[in-house]
Amino acid sequence: MKKAFITGITGQDGSYLAELLLNKGYEVHGLIRRSSTFNTDRIDHLYRDVHEQDAKLFLHFGDLNVSGQLMDLLHSVNPDEIYHLGAQSHVRVSFDMPEYTGDITGLGTLRILEAIRKTGIKTKFYQASSSEMFGAAPPPQNEKTMFEPRSPYAAAKVYAYYIVRNYRDAYGIFATNGILFNHESPRRGETFVTRKITRAAAQIKLGLKNKLYLGNLDAKRDWGFAGDFVEAMWLMLQQDKPDDFVIATGETHSVREFAQKVFSKLDLDYNQYVSIDPRYFRPTEVDVLLGDASKAKKILNWQPKVTFDKLVDMMVEADMQLAQKEKTLVDAGFSCLNSERLS
Repeated sequence: MKKAFITGITGQDGSYLAELLLNKGYEVHGLIRRSSTFNTDRIDHLYRDVHEQDAKLFLHFGDLNVSGQLMDLLHSVNPDEIYHLGAQSHVRVSFDMPEYTGDITGLGTLRILEAIRKTGIKTKFYQASSSEMFGAAPPPQNEKTMFEPRSPYAAAKVYAYYIVRNYRDAYGIFATNGILFNHESPRRGETFVTRKITRAAAQIKLGLKNKLYLGNLDAKRDWGFAGDFVEAMWLMLQQDKPDDFVIATGETHSVREFAQKVFSKLDLDYNQYVSIDPRYFRPTEVDVLLGDASKAKKILNWQPKVTFDKLVDMMVEADMQLAQKEKTLVDAGFSCLNSERLS
């Protein structure tokens, strides 16, 4: 039985990846931060009590800014594969918390690589790199495109990308970068623009909300389904040699187009409900991200299965179900809606 270690296991990608690996017969270990409340909603359906004989998912408290603990954990678990997904991953927030973003998103990767080097464990390492690293580089972007980061988050990811390559060359560690373009799902965090749109549209449809406030509607992104993208992560670590791969759908859509499509599916007039709030603009914008995943298709035999339209349908349906539950509570006299937050 193979063992995998996942940082960021409670996030969108971590939950889909844990599902994939468990279905493939892996024993899965995940790193979670200690807090007074649990944030394991996305993986609760996978978890079994550790005392049960068939338990294959194990969670460990830890943090990406504590190198000694990471070293002890990796030495104890001794995983065959490490998937490093944990980060401060919100681009807009990185402008407000640049130092924290650099520490966790950038140096967090270094700490894991150092733990691998110092413990001497034989493992394969996956780094979750980001299309945001391309920033202002002209599209389409592939593995040979120069990085032009436009945010503290993107700059931290560029550091992590190059430190992975450095440890691969210097110490012979099987370490690979997956440069993933935007990937969404019903499990996406509610402050990310796609989920913010589907969530608000569903609430507006049921009379639970009156308005949706967004920033740059003209920004274009290459959006895919997170469930497809985690399969590419796994494929990268099944290769004989480590390499770096762009993972993308090869088509781009604007935030405006995404919002229009969502509202249209709910028979709502987009123009009546969407307004611009300057607070949601980034100090430096990324206009167009469009990935060329030809290398992944050729070497990994990977390609996306879920289309843009199907992704939108999936997210709208899930958020309509959630909004229906909220409406039931509101009709019963309970208030359950969150106030507007910066994102």
